Amino acid sequence: MFCFQCEQTAGCTGCTGNAGVCGKTAKTAKLQDELTGALVGLARACSSNQKTADTDSLILEGLFTTITNVSFNDETLLDLLARVNAEKNRISPGCAACASPCGNTDNYHLESMWEGDEDIRSLKSLILFGIRGMSAYAYHAMILGYTSDKVNNFFYKALYVLAEDWGMEELLPVVMEVGEVNLDCMELLDRANRETFGTPEPTTVPLHVEKGPFIVITGHDLYDLRLLLEQTEGKGINVYTHGEMLPAHAYPELKKYTHLKGNFGTAWQNQQKEFDNLPAPILFTTNCLMPVKSSYADRVFTTEVVSYPEMIHIGKDKDFTPVIEKALALGGFAEDTPFTGINGGTSVTTGFGHNAILGTAEQVVNAVKTGKISHFFLVGGCDGARPGRNYYTDFVKSAPDDTLILTLACGKYRFNDLDLGTIDGLPRLMDMGQCNDAYGAIKVAIALAEAFDCQVNDLPLSMVLSWYEQKAVCILLTLLHLGIKGIRLGPTLPAFLSPAVLGFLVDNYAIAPISTPAEDLKTLLGK
Repeated sequence: MFCFQCEQTAGCTGCTGNAGVCGKTAKTAKLQDELTGALVGLARACSSNQKTADTDSLILEGLFTTITNVSFNDETLLDLLARVNAEKNRISPGCAACASPCGNTDNYHLESMWEGDEDIRSLKSLILFGIRGMSAYAYHAMILGYTSDKVNNFFYKALYVLAEDWGMEELLPVVMEVGEVNLDCMELLDRANRETFGTPEPTTVPLHVEKGPFIVITGHDLYDLRLLLEQTEGKGINVYTHGEMLPAHAYPELKKYTHLKGNFGTAWQNQQKEFDNLPAPILFTTNCLMPVKSSYADRVFTTEVVSYPEMIHIGKDKDFTPVIEKALALGGFAEDTPFTGINGGTSVTTGFGHNAILGTAEQVVNAVKTGKISHFFLVGGCDGARPGRNYYTDFVKSAPDDTLILTLACGKYRFNDLDLGTIDGLPRLMDMGQCNDAYGAIKVAIALAEAFDCQVNDLPLSMVLSWYEQKAVCILLTLLHLGIKGIRLGPTLPAFLSPAVLGFLVDNYAIAPISTPAEDLKTLLGK
């Protein structure tokens, strides 16, 4: 196998051999490459044949399935591969029987990319991993009934390009287009979430678990959470979020359910320890799923594109009866059980979306003009298990008292239970939500730039980001599309960036790896 799409890839170069660091086998990795190659073939077939909404959906499902920690199930991958090939044959029925095949709709072999020129491989990886990440956002929006022709059509274009023999000059514009289209995609999902579940509002979420039956739901899919809340209402079962599901507590149409009680656990990489012997079922709605330990295997349920061998999968009918029955059978804790965040906090606050922050824009601007706020930091992104991620905790703890910190995604679990106090009535730490809510951070930055009559890069604003998987790739490309410079990225730089491509990013966007909190704060604050 060969895979270097996530931050924890072996040796910061690539996973090879029999298994990846994430736990997927060489066979699974090969099937994911074959699935991606089939999606390329389908996209190329659609360049001269009519696609349908079902084709769009299949493209999204296929790309989403290949994101790190989504599917470990070879049977699921084989089934999806067969569906993609069948759709290609349906769209271009003459190709299979053609006496003079041109090869234009053949499935692509990713080995051609992995073994090719390192700069071309690097740019094509940015495109592929970027659209994999973006597919998750488009998929969530689609589930809520929101689609975009611009977004959907770009997936076909990007997949088509992967099989083309293009040089760097031709590929670079497509790389940047990933960032442009992802901005539209994140706006689409932001609108879908707000119009479906209401506008997020600041909400304090307890970390203790009440006695009695409960279910832990993890992932990103708010629609699945609503269905679970509807089906558990009145059954004496409480529901607790986990990981990236935490921001759900801020949405009015979700928080109205009184049995949505709080948040259990921390970020995804701690699940094997936190779920061990947990007296409750866990429902996975999206990544990040880790290989399941035998101590809690009987309590794991999956749905949508998430899949793991021998785990019970809730299908399209969304009947969560097996999860509910398991919760009742296990019974939960006998007494109220306290838990804390990584830093000992007993609650966390979320819901500082762009509407909430911009609602205090005048207060924020005045605090800057009067010197009460000297700088803004966006410290967010993915969490992970690689040593060195305590950098982000130390950075936040070391940030001066007159700085305000915005955060989003699961990287916030490193510090979101800290009490950093307030500035002129404003909390110093504001959790904006899931990774896709980077769109909200962008809106806030643009609004601040307009308020101060300057460019975003001229603001007293610095971005210190952590990354793990492919959704971080499309967000980074969006920030670069907007011309944002000086981003600090860690804990390591992506292995798929060749020296030449990294040099381009450094020269044009001043991207830099994190160093130490003290040195980075000194540089970013100009001291």
